[in-house]
Amino acid sequence: RRRMIRLVLALTFLFLTHYGISSTGIRDRMVARLGEMPYRGVYSLISIVAFVLLVLAYRGAPFVGLWPSPTGLHVVTHLCMLLACLLLVGGLSAPNPSAMDQSAALERPEPARGVLRITRHPIMWAVALWGLGHLVARGDLAALLLFGGLAGFALTGAVLLDRKLERRAGEAWRRFRAQTSLVPFGAILAGRQRLALDEIGMRRVGGALLLYALLLAFHPLLFGGQPQPEWMRISAL
Repeated sequence: RRRMIRLVLALTFLFLTHYGISSTGIRDRMVARLGEMPYRGVYSLISIVAFVLLVLAYRGAPFVGLWPSPTGLHVVTHLCMLLACLLLVGGLSAPNPSAMDQSAALERPEPARGVLRITRHPIMWAVALWGLGHLVARGDLAALLLFGGLAGFALTGAVLLDRKLERRAGEAWRRFRAQTSLVPFGAILAGRQRLALDEIGMRRVGGALLLYALLLAFHPLLFGGQPQPEWMRISAL
C-alpha cells in the first residue's frame, strides 16, 4: 500500500511541478529573478527529477490486476510506440510553432509541414500514445496510474498550450489551428490537410525506427520486462 501511495505522490509531484510552475505566475516571477535561460535550466532539472521519481515509484509498485491483458493487445502497444517515435522525432527535428521559441514559424508561408500535418502537437501526442499504448496492454493499477496519468498529462498540456499560444500569437495561431488538428489525422480526414510523406522524409523515419529499437533494447533497464514485438515471437516458434 505504501509503495502505491509513493506512485500517486510521484505522479502528483510531476503534475504540480509542471502546471504549478509553467502555467501560473510562478514562472514569470522565477524568470524575473533568475533570467530566462537559468529558469529553463532549473525547470528542466525539476522535470527530470520528477520523471525519475515517477519511474522509480512505478518499478516499486505492487501488481494489482484490474482487467485481463490478452497477448494480442501488445500489437496495439507497438503500433502506438512506432507512431509515437515518428511524432517525437518529427516534432523535434522540424520548425514547430508550438515548441519553445519557435512561434516565428507561424509566419512561414506554410507553417504546417511534415508531422504537423498529422497533429499540431506531435510531442504531446508522442507522450500520450506511449501512455495509452502501454495502458491497454497492462491492465493493472500501477499502469493505470502511470500511463493513464501521463497520457492525461500530455493531452491536458496540449489543450492548455493551444490557449496560451492563442493569447500570445492571436490571429496567426488561429490560422494555424484552422489548418491543423489536435487529434492525430483529424485535419487530414476532414480534408483540411494532406499526408505529405516526402516532407517527413526517410531520415526521420529511420530516426524513429532507431529510437523504437533503442527503447526496446533498454526497456528492461528503465522499466523492467521485455516488450518483445509479436512478429519476433512468431518467428521464434
